[in-house]
Amino acid sequence: MKHMDRHRVVPGKRALAALGLMLALFLSGCAGDAQVKRQLFALDTLIELTAYGDQAEAGLDAATELLFEMDAMLDVYDENSELSQLNAAGGSSALSPALLELWEDAETMYAATGGVFDPSIQPVIALWGFGTENPAQPADADLAAALELVGFSRVERSGSAVRLPEGMQVSFGAIAKGYIAQKMSETLQDAGVESAILSLGGNVQTLGLHPDGSPWQVALLDPQDTGSAAGILTVGAGTAVVTSGGYQRYFEENGIIYHHILDPETGYPADSGLLSVTVVCADGAAADALSTALFILGEDGALRHRAESAISYDLVLITQDGRVVVTGELDFHLEGGAYTYEHVD
Repeated sequence: MKHMDRHRVVPGKRALAALGLMLALFLSGCAGDAQVKRQLFALDTLIELTAYGDQAEAGLDAATELLFEMDAMLDVYDENSELSQLNAAGGSSALSPALLELWEDAETMYAATGGVFDPSIQPVIALWGFGTENPAQPADADLAAALELVGFSRVERSGSAVRLPEGMQVSFGAIAKGYIAQKMSETLQDAGVESAILSLGGNVQTLGLHPDGSPWQVALLDPQDTGSAAGILTVGAGTAVVTSGGYQRYFEENGIIYHHILDPETGYPADSGLLSVTVVCADGAAADALSTALFILGEDGALRHRAESAISYDLVLITQDGRVVVTGELDFHLEGGAYTYEHVD
């Protein structure tokens, strides 16, 4: 059984080349106002920020400052971060306003996915060693013990005061990039920027349209050949495009590839018949959390959730049996001949 996912332990050449392809495609054809670009590393991924207009430089300064503040707050491997200190506190802690807002979004998405998106899976992630230099498959007994600590509904919260059950640890890796990208977009807008596109790993966030009024084009990478695109998605203003899939963070052990999208019920990497899930949504945090949860649920579960959810979103699913399933009225152009196209209303 083989598994893969969208985050490497450390982004390697393959991941960076794939991101480079995506950036080249969604930034092609830019015209009009002066363009300002920033490339940096944060949130354990390569980040590319592009803004247009007279306020672009100042806007990106403010957005970058926000990015690094949030990164420092949420780093579970930095003992000085707010989230690490909360995990280590062993009692009640008061959340900062910034962490509280993200926490509330996480609670919403935990409920909206029936617990499939579960921030309290961090002890299981740590047991596998994802995010470290030496990941490995854990022993069954250790995994069973770690799973006993999982269950975000058991967290007690009253306003900004939070109490975690003994041994529980939380992380927001499956929602943070989408949340932060949207906050950065809002920061740019507050600074007077009307046109920008942000890429935080597998998360793309648009602000406005191109300066010439045209929509954005985002390449969805081929999970089986990340040097090429499976297709091109055309999106408008204020849109989050978030992909979770099988091609960036994983390790191989005894001939088996293990990725880090872990099913909170089994503690093992999800084996759902999907290679990647792309969520297109107006809410970056929702898109990020959904992309993880729907990858775990698989094709049927993802389509059923979309049909029944109070959250409005669309999907591009790439399946292990060679299909690209596109929902709603998404403007998606299939590239190459590796996959067959299917549409679902």
